[in-house]
Amino acid sequence: MHVLVIGAAGMVGRKLVEKLAADPSVFGFEVSRLTLADAFAPHVPPSLQAITTALTLDLAVPGEPEKLIEGRPDVIFHLAAVVSGEAEADFGKGYAVNLDGSRMLFEAIRLEGARTPYLPRVIFASSIAVFGQPFPDKIGDEFLLAPLTSYGTQKAITELLLADYTRKGIFDGIGLRLPTICVRPGTPNKAASGFFSNILREPLSGKEAILPVGEDVRHWYASPRAAIGFFTHAARIDTALIGPRRSLSMPGLSATVGEQIEALRRVAGEKAVRLIRREPDAGIARIVAGWPTDFDARRASELGFQAETCFDDIIRIHLEDELGGTHA
Repeated sequence: MHVLVIGAAGMVGRKLVEKLAADPSVFGFEVSRLTLADAFAPHVPPSLQAITTALTLDLAVPGEPEKLIEGRPDVIFHLAAVVSGEAEADFGKGYAVNLDGSRMLFEAIRLEGARTPYLPRVIFASSIAVFGQPFPDKIGDEFLLAPLTSYGTQKAITELLLADYTRKGIFDGIGLRLPTICVRPGTPNKAASGFFSNILREPLSGKEAILPVGEDVRHWYASPRAAIGFFTHAARIDTALIGPRRSLSMPGLSATVGEQIEALRRVAGEKAVRLIRREPDAGIARIVAGWPTDFDARRASELGFQAETCFDDIIRIHLEDELGGTHA
């Protein structure tokens, strides 16, 4: 099987490739060819170098998606995106990458299949930002898509395209609406949700972190480890079980910022908590206020997708996977 990972230099893409390197059977089939693509040079683990082609390109540039599809990958992980805060600040860039790039990718698959039969599986990284207020206490699988941000709108439109191209037999699509991934490793990015990770990651490394919202803000989370589990499960699942609604809200954990901080206190102590500095940011608070806070992800759970149920576990996973099980 030929696997293509678009957005392979990002956090989820990198960890997905690392998981494949550690466990070659993780997708439920043998990967004989791997293509990694991103706007930045993707890292190729040594054990995968013999089967890997790494490409640096911009999905939003006409002609570039065709380069990815000419090798006729069997499974396509579409992870590339301009993140939420940047998509809101740079309207044109958000639509060019998140929507136009996705549409051009889907069209490249359609045109390839028009020449000779071709039906790849496309696994799309969507977001809970496709939902907008007013919210019920828990968002169920029947709740409508009504985003209140440009990023959410771009993801929602792509979900509709994914379903329609699947309905027409162009590819076998599945969209995964990811919770906010926490604790994200590395350095802060331009996502409006970045502080959810920053207030844990930085103190665990002995650094100060900025909290731009109040402790009563509630949100929906899953660890990077859970996110990789979502994608590997999506590669193996019998998509006939999904039905025509091809996008699923992934399981996760609902918690307030205050509950995050209490979990940090339990795992790492008061010293870590004292490194969090309150610095209100009205712009971030306004964006976050329009996001969902809790889900009943029944469809995904019944299909075998799993996430954490305790925030202490999310922090411990970060310590194990990124800091060798210890903190500063």
